Amino acid sequence: MIARKWQRERRHTLWRQHSDAVNLKLVQNWWPDEPVEHVLKTDLFDEAFGEGVYPYMRSNAKFISGIDISDTIVAAVQKKRLNLQAAVADVRRLPFRSNKFDLIVSNSTLDHFKSLSDISIALDELYRVLRPGGRMLLTLDNLRNPIIALRQVLPSGLTNTLGLVPYYVGPTYGPRGLSRAVLDARFRITNTASLMHCPRLVAVAAAGFLQRHAKSSAQHRFLRGLMAFEKLSHLPTHSLSGHYVAVNAVK
Repeated sequence: MIARKWQRERRHTLWRQHSDAVNLKLVQNWWPDEPVEHVLKTDLFDEAFGEGVYPYMRSNAKFISGIDISDTIVAAVQKKRLNLQAAVADVRRLPFRSNKFDLIVSNSTLDHFKSLSDISIALDELYRVLRPGGRMLLTLDNLRNPIIALRQVLPSGLTNTLGLVPYYVGPTYGPRGLSRAVLDARFRITNTASLMHCPRLVAVAAAGFLQRHAKSSAQHRFLRGLMAFEKLSHLPTHSLSGHYVAVNAVK
C-alpha cells in the first residue's frame, strides 16, 4: 500500500537522496577488504525509489541478490532492469542455501516485525545463509534516540494519521540491546555506530517543500547541510542523536 502510494506521488525523492547517501557512507566504511562475490540485500525499498546502495555494491561484488516482502517493491526493482536477482521473500525464511553469501547488507529491515523474537529469528536466518568469515552490516531504528523512544510508545494509529510514520514500525533495540541480540545469534561484532543524526521529522518536511519549490542548487545546498549533521557520530552523545544504530558483525 505504502509502496504504491510512493510510486504515484514521488514526494520523497530529495529525502531519499540523503537517506541513500548516509547508508552509502556506512557501507563504504565497513565494506570488507577481501574480494566479495555474493551479496544479499535484505530489502529493496531504497533501490525501488532511488539508487540505494546498489551502484556501490554492483562495483564491488560479482553477484547481488535482494529480497523484499512487498511484491510491488520487487516489481519496481525488476522494472529498472538492475543486474540483481530480486525475489519476494521474508527475511525470517530466506530462500537460499546455507553459507551462500560473503556479505549481507540489512538497512532497517528487522525493525518492522511485531516482536523482538522475530528479530532473533531473522538474525538466526541471516547467520545461516552467511558463509563462515562472512560479514553482516545491519542497521535498526535506535531506541536510545529520544524521538524513536517516544514514537515507540505512541499508538501506531496516531502516528500514521499524523503522517509521522506512514508505514508500520515494530519493536527495536538501542545499541546494547542490538549488540546482545547479534551476539546471541553467534555473530562476532567488530564495529558499532549510529547514523542519521539530522532532526529527521523537520528534515523530511523541509525536503518535501524544497523538492516542490526550490531550484536544484538550493536542493544541493540543503543536502550538504543535512550530511554535515553526520559529524555528530564522532561525539560521545552519538547514540542519542542517531536515528539508527548499526553493527558490523562476522560469522
